[in-house]
Amino acid sequence: METKQESPLRGGRRNKYCFGLGTVGRDMFYTMESMFLMIYLSEVLRLPDSTLLLMTGILTALRVFDAFNDPIMGIIVDNTRSRWGKFKPGMCVGALAGGVFMVLMFSNLGLSGAAYAVVFALCYLGWDVFYGLNDISYWSMLPALTTDQKERERIGAFARICANIGLFAVVVGIIPATGALGSLLENEKQGWFVFALIITFLMIAFQMITLFGVKERKDYFKQEEKTSFTEMFRVIFRNDQLLWVAVSMALFMIGYCTTTNFGLHFFKYIYGDADMYSIFALVLGVSQLSALAIFPLVSKKLSRKKVYSCAAVLVAAGYILFFFSPMNIFIIGIAGVLLFVGEAFIQILMLMFLADTIEYGQWKSGKRNESITFSVQPFINKIGGALANGVLGVTLVKSGVNKAESAAAVTTAGALILKSAMLLLPLVIIAAGFFIYLTKYKIDEKFYAKIIGDLKERGDIKG
Repeated sequence: METKQESPLRGGRRNKYCFGLGTVGRDMFYTMESMFLMIYLSEVLRLPDSTLLLMTGILTALRVFDAFNDPIMGIIVDNTRSRWGKFKPGMCVGALAGGVFMVLMFSNLGLSGAAYAVVFALCYLGWDVFYGLNDISYWSMLPALTTDQKERERIGAFARICANIGLFAVVVGIIPATGALGSLLENEKQGWFVFALIITFLMIAFQMITLFGVKERKDYFKQEEKTSFTEMFRVIFRNDQLLWVAVSMALFMIGYCTTTNFGLHFFKYIYGDADMYSIFALVLGVSQLSALAIFPLVSKKLSRKKVYSCAAVLVAAGYILFFFSPMNIFIIGIAGVLLFVGEAFIQILMLMFLADTIEYGQWKSGKRNESITFSVQPFINKIGGALANGVLGVTLVKSGVNKAESAAAVTTAGALILKSAMLLLPLVIIAAGFFIYLTKYKIDEKFYAKIIGDLKERGDIKG
């Protein structure tokens, strides 16, 4: 019989809300870069094929390169000892410095060709490094707030709701907002720059809520020695459950990012009405937020394995219906709802799986490393975003969409290439991630309760 786990959460509802609200602006910030940077380069700057392919290659390489920097950021955060705690210094520095580079990426640099590519790449690398520091610091704070699985689910679900509010606020609003700003300033590029400036301000403002509002409990876990660079590899590679979660999560993110990155191009060049994109995104946003809101209720009735299985069925049904759907917004909308409700459940499950591998790693090795463990998340997001943008850039060129002015200029073969890259390829990749979870991940509710009990007996957790 399982024993009820004690929750070390200090601050109760205040911590839950202040932690979650902090990511509204963060995800607005991340979404503009991850989903709309290629839109900016291809649709606003109208880069020629040669430059777009060069930028696609550079961005893909930089994202992969910087992803390997995230565990080093994790070491920095894990080794932080300050009056403000372990996580807040990295959050603050990352937010401020990342904001500077974000504004530079959407500025008129007065360059073209290879010179533009080089300067832009440096700005992007700065953005990526500091956003990674902020992201690792933010999310690795979550498992330090509580070791109770259900409490983590409630905090995590609210944080994911806030993250998706930020995400869909940009997805729904970016086209009308940049259009209005462009008309007001009589310059489309300037409209995008001002929008980037607003998003950066909101990111910093919402981060202040977490920085000043969350009360971190510093006495709950045993004080440990600092982690060296060489120990970083042991922390990651000796935690077999972390590695399997990482692989499964990476496959999910590659598929998810690939689909979402094609959204505006699909509605402009396949459906034939770019304005419908914002309406579609609004419906999907409400669906995903609703799914995240009911997740704690669903998790009370079903095990995590059953929730993941049901979510995987919804995702598969959504992809198949979307691919074979005629250009009917009602049917496409149903497919989108199925797809994004399922993906919302998987998002929060992946976050919980990753959090639980921290105690598993501590149980195996005797040392707790929240930030090195959570550095896997931005690593995965960047790899997923890099590969997804690579697929997007190559598909836009190979399908002829990058040269097309409207849907009428896209051939039947070109439309099929785009739809296959957007829907069929992600379905296969996400299904592979689900199979790995089913066969390799073993931290269920019963095993986790045993881990916590053993850690308390050893004195690794002081609660």
